[in-house]
Amino acid sequence: MFKVIGTETYLKELEKWPKAEREVAEKMAKKLAENPLAGKPLGYPFLREKKIREKRIYFLVYEDLQLVMLVATSGKKDQQVTISHIKEYLLEYKRIAEEVSRQVA
Repeated sequence: MFKVIGTETYLKELEKWPKAEREVAEKMAKKLAENPLAGKPLGYPFLREKKIREKRIYFLVYEDLQLVMLVATSGKKDQQVTISHIKEYLLEYKRIAEEVSRQVA
């Protein structure tokens, strides 16, 4: 089973969502622990998105670390900007994932 964590950015964005959609997002995170490759791949097999109504959750799957990192949310309008930002910071996300993995091991 994979560990699922959310970045500070992801958690702040999620706080702005309506309660019902937040609850769906929390359930989705639990399902990702069992099936981390759920969702649509976005250019890389480890960068994925899941839709909740008109919103999207972006996450990175680190199979070697058994870790899923929820990194951002967006609407359709901001989708490409968000994906580009995530791709730009992939190395930083990997560094954070490795650090978290060491802490929980």
